[in-house]
Amino acid sequence: MSEELENNLERETLSNNFTFVFDKIRDLKYGENPSQSAALYTNDSAVDYEVMFGKELSYNNILDISVAAKISSEFYDVNCAAIVKHSSPCAVALGKTLKEACEKALDCDPISVFGSSIAFTKTVDTEMSKLLSQVNFECILAPGFEADALNLFKNKTTKLVKLNTPLKDFKKYLSCEIEVTPFGTLIQENNSRELTKDSFNIVTKLKPTTEQIEDMVFAWKIVKHAKTSAIVVAKDFKAIGIAQGMTNRIDAVETALNRACDSSKDAVLASDGAFLSVDNVLAAAQGRIKAIIQTGGDKKDKEIIACANKYEITMIMTGIRHFKH
Repeated sequence: MSEELENNLERETLSNNFTFVFDKIRDLKYGENPSQSAALYTNDSAVDYEVMFGKELSYNNILDISVAAKISSEFYDVNCAAIVKHSSPCAVALGKTLKEACEKALDCDPISVFGSSIAFTKTVDTEMSKLLSQVNFECILAPGFEADALNLFKNKTTKLVKLNTPLKDFKKYLSCEIEVTPFGTLIQENNSRELTKDSFNIVTKLKPTTEQIEDMVFAWKIVKHAKTSAIVVAKDFKAIGIAQGMTNRIDAVETALNRACDSSKDAVLASDGAFLSVDNVLAAAQGRIKAIIQTGGDKKDKEIIACANKYEITMIMTGIRHFKH
């Protein structure tokens, strides 16, 4: 990120002192691995939820449904299905109905779906449960479950979790992030920066269509929750290629495009950080991407924009970085 972009950002100053008191709720069977002990503790900003069916949530279950809830809260007012595995989004889709959203999400990455957790923005009915019971999910998170829907999971190991806290209020419970390291404890405010008209800068000669803008905003809201370097390729409110955790952005672009395969034609691409090389645009052009949304603010912006213009790719720069380590 350029010095100019950093200087334009306004940040709150964190307190000089932090005191945290946690009360143990219960011991967990183990942590991320069987060799690690773990427990669940209360905190002041915990959401209200209940396990409707299945065993108690494990350490990894809680991590996954937390990410799934964060993603679905981005789309709380529409039909959304968000699938997460190993704390990483692997499929997200919107639909005219919840079932359509679910079917689209299941088609995003059929292999990664096995053993994953899925979150919905609406109540899961019996018809939806028939579809879900055919897949080996670890957890299903939703604002509600119809009574008959619960019966379909009697012989399953899937855990059904009802989120009593409204999804539209979910972001209010994301106050700060804490990371304890050997060098000290890191505390940062939650990444709550949103796109606005002021941060929505169309930089290319070719302007995006309404449909492309909607898909770009959709992809941008997903890439925010993927691990850096992250790329999301999307079309028709469906993530068709997600790459994350890469150590360089061009690898992430190429991986996301490879996963999207032929579906990348006329799709959009979102990046959680700025493009530092025209190679990213060239790869997008080869994948027949029609629109790109990225942070911008790099010294090579002019070169990046010129390349996008050459290949008739419309581009939006947001001035917002969404790194997630």
